[in-house]
Amino acid sequence: METGSDSGQRPARGGAPRPGGRVPAADQLERVFLRLGHAETDEQLQNIISKFLPPVLLKLSSTQEGVRKKVMELLVHLNKRIKSRPKIQLPVETLLVQYQDPAAVSFVTNFTIIYVKMGYPRLPVEKQCELAPTLLTAMEGKPQPQQDSLMHLLIPTLFHMKYPVESSKSASPFNLAEKPKTVQLLLDFMLDVLLMPYGYVLNESQSRQNTSSAQGSSSNSGGGSGIPQPPPGMSFYAAKRVIGDNPWTPEQLEQCKLGIVKFLEAEQVPELEAVLHLVIASSDTRHSVATAADLELKSKQSLIDWNNPAIINKMYKVYLGDIPLKTKEGAVLKPELKRDPVSTRVKLKIVPHLLRSRQAAETFPANIQVVYDGLFGTNTNSKLRTLSLQFVHHICITCPEIKIKPLGPMLLNGLTKLINEYKEDPKLLSMAYSAVGKLSSRMPHLFTKDIALVQQLFEALCKEEPETRLAIQEALSMMVGAYSTLEGAQRTLMEALVASYLIKPEVQVRQVAVKFASTVFPSDHIPSRYLLLLAAGDPREEVHGEAQRVLRCLPGRNKKESASKQMPSFPEMVYYIQEKASHRMKTPVKYMTGTTVLPFNPAAFGEIVLYLRMCLAHSAGVVPTSQSLADMQDHAPAIGRYIRTLMSSSQMTAPSSSNKSGETNPVQIYIGLLQQLLAGVGGLPVMYCLLEAVSVYPEKLAAKFVDKTEWIKSLMNSSKEEMRELAALFYSVVVSTVSGNELKSMIEQLIKTTKDNHSPEVQHGSLLALGFTVGRYLAKKKMRMTEQQEREADADFLPDQEELIQSATETIGSFLDSTSPLLAIAACTALGEIGRNGPLPIHSEGSGFTKLHLVESLLNRIPSSKETNKMKERAIQTLGYFPVGDGDFPHQKLLLQGLMDSVEAKQIELQFTIGEAITSAAIGTSSVAARDAWLVTEEEYTPPAGAKVNDVVPWVLDIILNKHIISPNPHVRQAACIWLLSLVRKLSTHKEVKSHLKEIQSAFVSVLSENDELSQDVASKGLGLVYELGNEQDQQELVSTLVETLMTGKRAKHEVSGETVVFQGGGLGKTPDGQGLSTYKELCSLASDLSQPDLVYKFMNLANHHAMWNSRKGAAFGFNVIATRAGEQLAPFLPQLVPRLYRYQFDPNLGIRQAMTSIWNALVTDKSMVDKYLKEILQDLVKNLTSNMWRVRESSCLALNDLLRGRPLDDIIDKLPEIWETLFRVQDDIKESVRKAAELALKTLSKVCVKMCDPAKGVAGQRTIAVLLPCLLDKGMMSPVTEVRALSINTLVKISKSAGAMLKPHAPKLIPALLESLSVLEPQVLNYLSLRATDQEKAAMDSARLSAARSSPMMETINMCLQYLDVSVLGELVPRLCELIRSGVGLGTKGGCASVIVSLTTQCPQDLTPYSGKLMSALLSGLTDRNSVIQKSCAFAMGHLVRTSRDSSTEKLLQKLSGWYMEKEEPLYKTSCALTIHAIGRYSPDVLKNHAKEVLPLAFLGMHEIADEEKSEKEECNLWTEVWQENVPGSFGGIRLYLQELITITQKALQSQSWKMKAQGAIAMASIAKQTSSLVPPYLGMILSALLQGLAGRTWAGKEELLKAIACVVTACSAELQKSVPNQPSTNEILQAVLKECCKENLKYKIVAISCAADVLKATKEDRFQEFSDIVIPLIKKNSLESMGVRTTKTEDENEKERELQLESLLGAFESLGKAWPRNVETQRCYRQELCKLMCERLRLSTWKVQLGILQSMNAFFQGLMLLEEEHADPEALAEILLDTCKSVTYSLENKTYSSVRTEALSVIELLLKKLEESKQWESLTSECRMLLIESLATMETDSRPELQEKASLLKKTLENLE
Repeated sequence: METGSDSGQRPARGGAPRPGGRVPAADQLERVFLRLGHAETDEQLQNIISKFLPPVLLKLSSTQEGVRKKVMELLVHLNKRIKSRPKIQLPVETLLVQYQDPAAVSFVTNFTIIYVKMGYPRLPVEKQCELAPTLLTAMEGKPQPQQDSLMHLLIPTLFHMKYPVESSKSASPFNLAEKPKTVQLLLDFMLDVLLMPYGYVLNESQSRQNTSSAQGSSSNSGGGSGIPQPPPGMSFYAAKRVIGDNPWTPEQLEQCKLGIVKFLEAEQVPELEAVLHLVIASSDTRHSVATAADLELKSKQSLIDWNNPAIINKMYKVYLGDIPLKTKEGAVLKPELKRDPVSTRVKLKIVPHLLRSRQAAETFPANIQVVYDGLFGTNTNSKLRTLSLQFVHHICITCPEIKIKPLGPMLLNGLTKLINEYKEDPKLLSMAYSAVGKLSSRMPHLFTKDIALVQQLFEALCKEEPETRLAIQEALSMMVGAYSTLEGAQRTLMEALVASYLIKPEVQVRQVAVKFASTVFPSDHIPSRYLLLLAAGDPREEVHGEAQRVLRCLPGRNKKESASKQMPSFPEMVYYIQEKASHRMKTPVKYMTGTTVLPFNPAAFGEIVLYLRMCLAHSAGVVPTSQSLADMQDHAPAIGRYIRTLMSSSQMTAPSSSNKSGETNPVQIYIGLLQQLLAGVGGLPVMYCLLEAVSVYPEKLAAKFVDKTEWIKSLMNSSKEEMRELAALFYSVVVSTVSGNELKSMIEQLIKTTKDNHSPEVQHGSLLALGFTVGRYLAKKKMRMTEQQEREADADFLPDQEELIQSATETIGSFLDSTSPLLAIAACTALGEIGRNGPLPIHSEGSGFTKLHLVESLLNRIPSSKETNKMKERAIQTLGYFPVGDGDFPHQKLLLQGLMDSVEAKQIELQFTIGEAITSAAIGTSSVAARDAWLVTEEEYTPPAGAKVNDVVPWVLDIILNKHIISPNPHVRQAACIWLLSLVRKLSTHKEVKSHLKEIQSAFVSVLSENDELSQDVASKGLGLVYELGNEQDQQELVSTLVETLMTGKRAKHEVSGETVVFQGGGLGKTPDGQGLSTYKELCSLASDLSQPDLVYKFMNLANHHAMWNSRKGAAFGFNVIATRAGEQLAPFLPQLVPRLYRYQFDPNLGIRQAMTSIWNALVTDKSMVDKYLKEILQDLVKNLTSNMWRVRESSCLALNDLLRGRPLDDIIDKLPEIWETLFRVQDDIKESVRKAAELALKTLSKVCVKMCDPAKGVAGQRTIAVLLPCLLDKGMMSPVTEVRALSINTLVKISKSAGAMLKPHAPKLIPALLESLSVLEPQVLNYLSLRATDQEKAAMDSARLSAARSSPMMETINMCLQYLDVSVLGELVPRLCELIRSGVGLGTKGGCASVIVSLTTQCPQDLTPYSGKLMSALLSGLTDRNSVIQKSCAFAMGHLVRTSRDSSTEKLLQKLSGWYMEKEEPLYKTSCALTIHAIGRYSPDVLKNHAKEVLPLAFLGMHEIADEEKSEKEECNLWTEVWQENVPGSFGGIRLYLQELITITQKALQSQSWKMKAQGAIAMASIAKQTSSLVPPYLGMILSALLQGLAGRTWAGKEELLKAIACVVTACSAELQKSVPNQPSTNEILQAVLKECCKENLKYKIVAISCAADVLKATKEDRFQEFSDIVIPLIKKNSLESMGVRTTKTEDENEKERELQLESLLGAFESLGKAWPRNVETQRCYRQELCKLMCERLRLSTWKVQLGILQSMNAFFQGLMLLEEEHADPEALAEILLDTCKSVTYSLENKTYSSVRTEALSVIELLLKKLEESKQWESLTSECRMLLIESLATMETDSRPELQEKASLLKKTLENLE
């Protein structure tokens, strides 16, 4: 500014005046100067400034130098004064207007803003807030520094701004929507304020010169050096503008920041823009700011779209600052505009928001820059590092493929760098490691080449802290996938790596190494398998468990899996193991146990052997099965064939290096390994593997073990029973290869050891070995015999040998009765082996150990309770074997018979064993049991040609079918069924079985109806088998008989004999058909319905799956295969089956349900099947909902419930009503469980339908509503079943909530139906109670009922509908509403209708006008309802309705109401009028004003209604009063305004037939007269005539009111009455009429009449005392007589009432006499004495009330007594009167009890003395009188009431003075 040039001195005032018209400007300035100089107080100065500052500034635009100079001078002076006085206000508002003037010169605006800046902060806060928006408007288009200044002013104000609660655009104080540029500027500035640290000082001094020089030179480089360091996140320029001219204190800055947060909270700018500001504010160092921002962020959290690039880019920009990137033009930001990155504190707040955003993860390169900055930046800390690592994880998870490609290497480098360099925080390292893992699973190719990384991590896993290890382990596990495609050298390298880490001490390392070994290499990769085998011997469970899992993972069942799951070839694997083993034996890793040395530890060695066995099986072409030995044995023949080929192929040579011992055949090596392990450690599986290997090729392999028999014997003495058994078998195989003496000595040796009873183990082993050896011997002999029948006996089988064999057998037999169960079982097993292989070498019968004895002994053991189950099993098996080895076995039938008779309860497993034994024994030598299991499978076996046939199958079948199946004992039946199943299964090709199919089938069918599940199951499985066996013709016959039996339920009768078991345990309580056949009947009907009855067999195969079939015995039948086949055959029938099966899954009968569910699971493998057949299923279910069987109904409901859940039902919308209606019917079922099921289904249906009615569903939604509403309204809500109604309503309510506007077309139907339901659904008991209650209770109860109805869900629904109504619907709705109001039953309905009308008047008033007449007439009927609550609600509705109706209708209504009020007698009508008019006044006051002339007179009349004692009609008066008062300008004004109408209506009332109405009219008239104070003609005449007219005639209740009214009118208008006006009754007429009424008999009425007459006389000053006293005085005398007279005979109560009346009449009479006392000398002369006497007399005799009345009357009497006036003086007469008076008054004066009496008496005395004084007649007051008075007054000087004391003493003095 150029102000400083001559600031101090004023220019001389001399000099010539300037030419032209410019003088004024300078002069004006001079004057301003002068004024300023004169201003002494701040106030004066302020006034001058506010007036002149703006125009003075405008002068700056003057073209004259002098003027401008003058202005400057003036301003300088001003500044000095203003600055020192901070209170002075500047005219900021005017200045701002001036500042915005587009025509203003920049010179002016520059100065204006200086004063704006100076003045704005001085303003009071409210004013600042008011001007804040103007500051923003002023910014537009101004230079940047000025904009900054204005914003600097604005920001502190924001803290004080008030924002509207509802953020509507119009109400917002800053209208920013139209000023995007300003908004941007403001937001930038706010951001800088928020970033500004507290207490920051910009240090500019040293840099001033630099910048100026830098600007001079063209080079830009010098500029940067001199700029001081701005705060983080800001540029130098930003800091400077925030600090501004007068920097804020930290407290002010805090306020500013809070203000900004408030501004953003009030949503003054788009949310999108404000996010970043809030994030930065939330990181503020001051708690108040951070908390406010945090809360706001949290509340907006869900609304902010964190994937919006605009938000994310801003965050990145603030986080990173301006990174000096060269732009295309090569220009660089000016150094003072370059922003620094924000502080770590802010970064910590920004990153969590980036973690929310997918967009942030994709934004390159900022994402990498943030990661590197967070991990390696200069100011980072561990928190930020952790967040940055989380961000890396976030990128790895969310960044899409294309975007993550370029990031991968950079991320990996960063992570490896961090892992290598950073060591402080283990948690952080863990995160880094797991990030590497995540990265590897996203981008495996990055890792595949880099095995070094794996090694690095493995190393780290060995060395790191325990808490980090877990993360490394996880990372490595994730990395495995990256290396699964390694080839060549890489693979070898990996092998070595894994091998080296498998032997590390850390368990996690070994665990990960196992993972690598198992995943990186293929499953037939030998070295890795070997590593896993070693790991399987690891001591830690987590390592060896994982290794075993991988190794034992069997190749899959299906082809695909098997192809992928390869195993190494057996020979190669063996050689590899052998090589490793021999190598290990030379190193310290070998394993020592006792004396032996093993190459591997036992666990690993065991796993190796098992794995080799798996490889062997795999190479032999079998699928290796589970680890169970029995399953393994099934594969022995195949393995045997493979071993033979391996042994025979001479070219099989091992790798030369492998073996020095010359053993090159892999089989031999395998056996060697087994032997080595067995010798060292033992173990069942190893023993089995050795046994298997030798048994399958004994000729070649067993011979090698002959010299090792001692070793084998040592195995036979093992402590484990199974081990001894396997060893004995092994021994027998080895022994069978020798012959002659060697054999003999071995057998003898065994016989000897069996007798060595020191060790039962040795005995057991020897016994078994002996049996197995003899068995093998016999088998060999049998084979030789068939082969060499022509040759003589072989040298191997010499007679002495035979003897030896016999004695061996007998030795074994001797152990059968051993006390040790172990040996007995062994003997039994041994005999079985011998018997299986040939005839027992003992006698058939006779004494000693014979076959007969043996059979009987074994049979006796089966039922015995002493024996163990194992013994029984073995005995049964052994028996079954005898006929197999011996075609001539003599006791075959005895044995079979014995087996069949040995049935015990609950021994199901045994029955399966017996079944097998019977099958074997029945066909004897041709049984498969005779084969050598090691060499031949069951399927391959054919019986030898020459064997003797001993087949007794026909006999066995006959016995089973004709004896056991029909046995009365259910256990026998069950057992027989199992045997039969066994026969059919095992002998399916046997001609006997084939020829008896029908009998077998009927046997099975008869068992189907057993109570026992297993029996049923066995039978159903049997039926399936039988069917499969038949040829076509058989099959047809079988089907038809089965169907007939099942459907007609004919069944085999079990003869009941003595031993019949009627109910077995658990059988009680089942139905007689014990659920029996029901399952099968259902299956059968299912098959018949498909017209494929034979399918019943398929169903049976698929149905019930008893646990039995999973046991070893059960599984042997192989039903799984059959079931699978049946499933395939049923596939074509699915469309018909699915609906039925679906329903059956929900059958209440458990058996059926289980059966059908298993069929369903077998058939319906594809889950979409239900959707596919949805329509068919639904049709079936709906049809069956009303089936005549409850089970079907229940299952249909349950199935429907399941079907409707979670399915789109768009295709079946049309079916919905039918489903609803049917379910409604079922909901009222006779059976409870069915009702419950229906309820469930309905609830689900309701939920589904409500979802369907969502407007989002579009057309489908509309269709659903259209079909549903009629059904719910007509059927549901009108149903007699409460549950159905409740559910319908609930559904309707929910539908209306979700459907919204879609309800509109249905409203006319929906609303009336819901209104009706308001009453229907109310508990009936309420109506009953309501009838029985008193009126008060009833009103309270009914209003509660109505408010309940109004808050009910139905009303809620109605209100929902009402929102959407318009003209299109009203036409239909209104007639129905009217109908309901007129004929609706029930409180709720009528009340609801009224509410609906009220809502309509507010929702659509214009549309309603045409219909309001109809509605009015309907409501009129409601107004006369007996129920007050309904009446009130109709009135309420009417009050609203008149707003929308036409004027003519309203007029008619008001006329009707007026007519009711005036003419109808019942109070009901009057109440309704009051309520309605009150409601109109309240809710439609404008309507009432328009019709005031009709309404207000009625209201006026209503106000004066006479209240009954019982009735609370006060209420109505109050209503009318309210109407009147609210609509007239003050009561007096109202009467004046409507006088004409008021008189008309009161006249009408007076002429009414009703007395009550007449009385009311009278009161109203009186009220008019009272309030108008004087009525003018002609109204006065009208009123009086009407009243007099009413008076004529007899007395009636309420007629008193007429009299009172007359009195009022006359009193009020006495003056007017003096004039004579036509049609106006004269005073005389009035008096005549009134006095006539005084003569009426009725005492009560008479009292009022007398009082009225007195009032009239008083008002008109007429003298009718003569007539009047003739009426009144007798009344007084009569009363006094009565009171003294005789007691009457009336009751107490009547007496009391009568006394009260008399008292009243006395009082009235005296009062009237006082009032009627005329100012007429003549009359007075006649009556004064009499009257005085009367009063005095009564005064002494009466009660205090009467005394009081008399004294008041005396007062009036003396007041009007003319004797006391001078002109009418008559001293004597006066003296007499005074004497009487004094005598009686003293009596009252001395009345001690009632002060009121004393007071009144005093006033009489006072009046007398005053009058005497006035008329100077003291002499009439005789001394006697005076004495009396003075005495009495003296007593009063001690009165309790001070005011009386005072008065008395004054009067006394007066009297004394007279003396």
